[in-house]
Amino acid sequence: MALPQQVQIRSTQQLLSIAILGVLGLLYAPLLLHWLDGWLNKTISIEHEYFSHGIIGLPFAAYLSWLNRKKWQRLPDSTHPMGAFLLLVGGVFYLSGIAEWVNLSLPIILTGLCLWFKGIAGLRSQGFPLLLVFLATPTSLPYLLVPYTLPLQSFIAGTAGFILNQMGMQVTVDEINIYVGGRIVEVAPYCAGLKMLFTTLYVSLMLLYWTDALASRRISAWFLSIAVVISITANIIRNTFLSYFHGTGNEAAFKWLHDSWGGDLYSACMLLLLVPLLNWMNNSFSPVPEIAEQTDAQN
Repeated sequence: MALPQQVQIRSTQQLLSIAILGVLGLLYAPLLLHWLDGWLNKTISIEHEYFSHGIIGLPFAAYLSWLNRKKWQRLPDSTHPMGAFLLLVGGVFYLSGIAEWVNLSLPIILTGLCLWFKGIAGLRSQGFPLLLVFLATPTSLPYLLVPYTLPLQSFIAGTAGFILNQMGMQVTVDEINIYVGGRIVEVAPYCAGLKMLFTTLYVSLMLLYWTDALASRRISAWFLSIAVVISITANIIRNTFLSYFHGTGNEAAFKWLHDSWGGDLYSACMLLLLVPLLNWMNNSFSPVPEIAEQTDAQN
């Protein structure tokens, strides 16, 4: 009699999981489609464009959750009281109608479900996918950071101006303004590379997790630090090209790199550099198996 009961319990759990996924799909499919349309067609606010890394991050999070499904099913049922609280908060946020609160309700409700059904163990099991969802959820964080980007804007403008001067062009830099050929190029707050920096750190976390390098604090710290340097350097080069194109009257190239798919292509090429970098760090910083075995044998 125990086997049929286990089969019945498992079938009930599967039906409950399907029902929950169905409800979540009905509630959040319009919101996710709104995000996707905004990220692809730039019909969303400038601040929300900073989270366009969700185009690859959200499917990756769903894929990781699917891979962990058997581990999730083997966890004992355990209800954590914080789960009910988060579900209540998420429901209030969703029903509030306030755009940012509705956005935040998604990771809050997902976290609440993990705690409600599997407790802390369930939260740990789905911790990284939940982190990816949270970091891809559009919020006002970029808007709050804008007032503090002036030093970065000035640094980018000064460096771009220096590079153009070395190329023999007459360039004048005034704080965040670059004067080239009688034309002015302003390194605005949204040109300071925050979007590229957000995307770089997000993709770096994905690569660290996928290669199991996230467990190494040394590799993670060095990789993320170098990724930030690469992102800032790439943004300086991009602004240098933009200043050159605008100053020389090449408006077609300027629009292609600034407003069209050229900027996306440039960012994608920069992100591809992270893959060989992480592979090199994993090979260089990881202990050599032969040496480790010899040490164990001597002990």
